[in-house]
Amino acid sequence: MYYLPYNKNLKQFSRNLRNNSTLSEVLLWQKLRAGQIRGYKFNRQKPLGNYIVDFYCKKLNLVIEVDGASHFIGDAPIRDKERQDILENMGLQFLRFDDMDVKVNMSGVIRILEDFMDERERSNPPSPL
Repeated sequence: MYYLPYNKNLKQFSRNLRNNSTLSEVLLWQKLRAGQIRGYKFNRQKPLGNYIVDFYCKKLNLVIEVDGASHFIGDAPIRDKERQDILENMGLQFLRFDDMDVKVNMSGVIRILEDFMDERERSNPPSPL
């Protein structure tokens, strides 16, 4: 994977987002933090290019977004798609979860994430020592 650009101007905004997370972001972070899922390290509210993503795993080239009600109002779905297309063109893959799914079906969310990990591990096996 090549270097992903980092916009230093987003650093403080990213920090503010981390300090004002939604309930579903907090709940998912409790599962992702400190390599709790198969040792994969995630960052939250990570600046990538000119955007801030909810969660990012460098080793998997994975962005996880938690979409609350505001993502379905007005032109937000169009902006989300444009943003996702730009980041996918940088080599990233996306998993999107509905805010309510994270709150009431965490085991299903984790299962989808683990299925993604299984697929990545099958397609990119570790090199022998």
